[in-house]
Amino acid sequence: MRIGVTLDETVKSTLKDAAKKLTGSKKRAFMAKATADYFEGSARKAETYLGWKRQAVQLGLHERRTGRVCFDNYSARGALKTEEKLPGLAADIHELLAEQCHADPQLKTPFRYTKVTAAAVLEALVTDHGYAASDLPCRQTMGNILNRLGYRLKKHKR
Repeated sequence: MRIGVTLDETVKSTLKDAAKKLTGSKKRAFMAKATADYFEGSARKAETYLGWKRQAVQLGLHERRTGRVCFDNYSARGALKTEEKLPGLAADIHELLAEQCHADPQLKTPFRYTKVTAAAVLEALVTDHGYAASDLPCRQTMGNILNRLGYRLKKHKR
């Protein structure tokens, strides 16, 4: 036998809106309180009727029951930069481009200008430094890495 929850649409939209405006442990505490009050403490019902993530509601209920708040590790999220995944990559790029770059003649910018393209740098890393092509990023990402390292492509003047 399934126990139904009777909440009108305005109450549902108010609960959803309030949860959207909160973050972290405050959001979980609010969801746990609403779940305890309206859904008999069932995270599944809160997920079904309000669309909240069941795991977040369960964690909120656990925090409410124990009185301990779990801290979020937001700084650990996201992908590492390629230079961090391959620690020697930046040094190898500097070595490759050391003789082929020059500073701004008017010294207005700190960038080093080079005529070497990102595709050529990728090819040189594979042939000269023994990197596997599958370990290296795509051409566009290599261009971004070169820009982060202070290199800019300077086209030939004709």
